Amino acid sequence: MNKYKKHLFHIVDPSPWPFLVSIAIFFFVSSFAFYIHRISYGGYFLIISLNFLVVLSICWFIDICEEAVYLGKHTKVVKKGLKTGFSLFIISELMLFFGFFWAFFHSSLSPSIDFGLIWPPKGVIPLDPFGYPLLNTIILIVSGFAVTWAHRAIALKNLKEATDALVVTIVLGVFFIIFQAIEYYEASFDITDSVFASTFFLLTGLHGCHVIAGVCFLSVGLFRLLNNEYLQNHYLGFVFAIWYWHFVDIVWILLFFCVYLWGSL
Repeated sequence: MNKYKKHLFHIVDPSPWPFLVSIAIFFFVSSFAFYIHRISYGGYFLIISLNFLVVLSICWFIDICEEAVYLGKHTKVVKKGLKTGFSLFIISELMLFFGFFWAFFHSSLSPSIDFGLIWPPKGVIPLDPFGYPLLNTIILIVSGFAVTWAHRAIALKNLKEATDALVVTIVLGVFFIIFQAIEYYEASFDITDSVFASTFFLLTGLHGCHVIAGVCFLSVGLFRLLNNEYLQNHYLGFVFAIWYWHFVDIVWILLFFCVYLWGSL
């Protein structure tokens, strides 16, 4: 009897990337704290640690792509496990946003006497929700349709159409980031102006970081698409990027109605 029974799971080869990425994340978070507290050379350490984190992550992702596309290690069972893991990741991100939304509604539904028992607090002029926020909402909704179009085109093996749709999605994401930066620049308040400003910048800033990550995620998908890596139905990574982008869209719609629209009334 053969004790080495065949199975559909993938036993991952020893890899240095999880350990090294963990170390890079530790130094990135630490240097970010140094930078916030204006410790000497904190900004330089932040840039260096971020570069190390990006490089190490790329190396790790390359190994995963090789396992899936060239080595054929991602069986149906493995893909099911990856889908479960990524679903749990999105749920954890949802819980993170839930905590910040909780802080916003806790302060807005029962304003403290410290800021005049009114919301927004006295002296804080909220942003016009029908300016850049509405424009960014339209941009993300359109980008959601575009990335779905790209997914359908890949499933139908229409790579030219998929490339066009994916480029449109990435460009729209970049425009969203630019308009968000302009909005921050033109805001009449900063993160230190009461709990309204702190929850506003935490929610929108965290969402902006997710948009940047989503653009990078989709850009990797575009590179792999141009490299003809999706010809063999190995595009689970791109499906994850689509899930992530739709998650970003939904969170922004909640932000628009709750923080921008209702929060400014």
